[in-house]
Amino acid sequence: MISARDSYEGLRAAHLDAVQGALQDHVGRVEWSREQIEHHQTQRLRSLLAYAKQRSPFHARRLSGIDPSVMTAAGLAGVPMMTKAQAQDEWDDIVTVADLTRDGAERILASQLWFSYTPNDQQVFSSGGSSGVRGVYVWDWHFFVSIACLAWRLQAREERTAPHAHARLAVLAAGMPPHASTPLFDVPTAPGMETAVIPAGAPLADTIAAVAAAKPTHLVGYATVVGQLARACLAGQLDIRPVRVSTNSEPLLDEDRRAIREAWDAPVHNLWGSTEIGVQAVGCARGDGLHVCEDEVVLERVDENGAPVGPDEPAARTLATGLANLTFPFIRYDLGDQVDWLPGRCACGSAFARVADIGGRRDDDFRYGAATIPASVFRHVLGTDPRVSEYQVHQTLRGADVLTVGAPDCETLAAALAAALRRHGLSDPEVEIRVVERLQRHESTGKLKRFVPLD
Repeated sequence: MISARDSYEGLRAAHLDAVQGALQDHVGRVEWSREQIEHHQTQRLRSLLAYAKQRSPFHARRLSGIDPSVMTAAGLAGVPMMTKAQAQDEWDDIVTVADLTRDGAERILASQLWFSYTPNDQQVFSSGGSSGVRGVYVWDWHFFVSIACLAWRLQAREERTAPHAHARLAVLAAGMPPHASTPLFDVPTAPGMETAVIPAGAPLADTIAAVAAAKPTHLVGYATVVGQLARACLAGQLDIRPVRVSTNSEPLLDEDRRAIREAWDAPVHNLWGSTEIGVQAVGCARGDGLHVCEDEVVLERVDENGAPVGPDEPAARTLATGLANLTFPFIRYDLGDQVDWLPGRCACGSAFARVADIGGRRDDDFRYGAATIPASVFRHVLGTDPRVSEYQVHQTLRGADVLTVGAPDCETLAAALAAALRRHGLSDPEVEIRVVERLQRHESTGKLKRFVPLD
């Protein structure tokens, strides 16, 4: 009898062949002109809206009065925002295939022994995401091909100009169902590349041992875990020399980027993505920021009411329309992330627009009555202390309880953080710094929730 895992791997091999077949086209898109990018985006947007209007009762209501055949990205402002609550509460009205329901998706998640495909070649995942709120999502066959190419095309472009013999990719991801990171990032970008999946949520000593055994030439994984490995190399606990590094799933903080640069001096491709949209933007490792995947995604910076704001105006939220997922369309979906457009053309030559590296979500900010403390206040104090290798901030009624890995001067660090909180409007803050051996990551995803608000 064929095991569930063997059955999955057979279909996945076909799926990866489809990715490799499409990757050449996607690498070519990187060189597109603005006219080509905008034409492609407009046609894909019109196709998505027409399909969703016909096949999704939820979107038929939202798109009532909208003529998809004349729609442009700018015209999306007339469509209501789509929220995280709607995506989960109205699941059955959003999905466009009759034989897939939320209850059916939950049964798939509860019964699968490994990653799996439905009879119609869809994949079902769940994720708590950065918001901590569980969601259930479905990727169809074409959507996975699209986002895998988006995730890897810039790296593949670099591999073609500077190939590496006997390439080995270490994938630091969830490593198990139901999270989508393992299927998406366990993708070879060069001919003959071997891959090894290493669970990101394992104790650091186990992760270091597994990475050492894999001897990777290329590294991809959660930003905080890659940062830990870089610091392990600097401390003489690990000896690897990756020639290319890709980070994802969490904000790439300055302290982790510095550690990667000091340890390996390797190009870093940072990725901004979500289980809902897939991949929104990826860094090219040549210029600043992240290239928006405009051929497959429309991004809008908007105010609290969903109205577009100018590139130099502050935005309350970022909305995303994914152009590739016809099975579960996300149209003007509130990502919960804050982004800023970067001006000018990238040094790499690509005409795709850029956003600054994603520093975090607006949900990371702590609110104390009338005072709002940006997450960056904590990051600046904790991330610049060389004796703190990692941290997690728990909001308290009057301040914060901070867990740190390393050997900081807790009293001095607490005083510095309290002073920073006072400067940002929190009177008489109470700050406690505690040293722990390791931070608790999410059991199934391996992600670290850096900022934990009060319930």
